[in-house]
Amino acid sequence: MAKSAAKIKTAAAAFAVPQTADEANDFIARIGSAQRERQRLEAAMNDELAAVKARFEAEAKPFKDDIEDRSRGLQVFCEGRRDQLTGSGKVKFHRFAAGEVSWRSRPPKVNIRGVEAVLEALKRLGLTRFIRSKEEPNKEAMQAEPEVARTVQGISIGSEGEDFIVKPFETELEQVTA
Repeated sequence: MAKSAAKIKTAAAAFAVPQTADEANDFIARIGSAQRERQRLEAAMNDELAAVKARFEAEAKPFKDDIEDRSRGLQVFCEGRRDQLTGSGKVKFHRFAAGEVSWRSRPPKVNIRGVEAVLEALKRLGLTRFIRSKEEPNKEAMQAEPEVARTVQGISIGSEGEDFIVKPFETELEQVTA
């Protein structure tokens, strides 16, 4: 007896699919409506969050001020007794019964304003050791010549891909300026 053909079952789509151009147009309109409603809810949420944050910040302000004032006072106390507290600089901290204070040196930081002018000055002064030369593959050139770039081992040029985007038409209210 011959085996019967295997049955293939596929699950039904868990979402509606438009069947006509009119239905597709209706889908876009409904997407736009849902997006606007979502924006309204997000704005309401942000309004409520701002009010809650402001309330708690107001309640916390006296504690924040107290922390800042006591920290400044403690720093003045500890700076005046630093040698005593750190064993003449043997350690960078001191433990009290309720907690610890410490001193930490920040690493040096270089700030540069006017990069072009600084580079010119470094070259003029012969300080080229302070100039970094960086070599790196030019991806833009590879995108311009993908056939040639693909011949190099380690280089692959992937698909740009494609996104499906729905943009419902909207109008914006005019802004009122004072």
